[in-house]
Amino acid sequence: MSALEVEAVRAFVMIADLQSFTRAAVALGSTQGAVSVKLKRLEERGVIRAFTIEVDPAALGYTLQAIVRIRPLPGKLHMVQDLIQQIAQFSECDKVTGDDCFVARLHIRSIDELDKILDRIADKAETSSSIVKAQPVKRRLPPLL
Repeated sequence: MSALEVEAVRAFVMIADLQSFTRAAVALGSTQGAVSVKLKRLEERGVIRAFTIEVDPAALGYTLQAIVRIRPLPGKLHMVQDLIQQIAQFSECDKVTGDDCFVARLHIRSIDELDKILDRIADKAETSSSIVKAQPVKRRLPPLL
């Protein structure tokens, strides 16, 4: 990534942090128009894939999070993947190397709800779950060089 692209990503991060194009432009010693142009270039190059909002799952009643490692039984990989995609409580899932094929995050209202979800998978995969106590590192960008 060029120095100009890195500067544009920094501008984007500042917009997100300050929640304002105008405040970000002032902080960067630039104009709102110049910041908008940088952002547009990042979109065109595919560096920025989406603008999004962040919703607090707890405010919707999902007060628990679980991390689940999932190991499909032989011949059940695609079936398990399809099932994970269908269950709305799975907020993200990564296909990984090693003994487990998937590592997923669920937002749930209770342990009972977690049990019911895992029961839907039990005949197709082995699972191992952990309840999240805290998230000391929130999702963030990799270092900008």
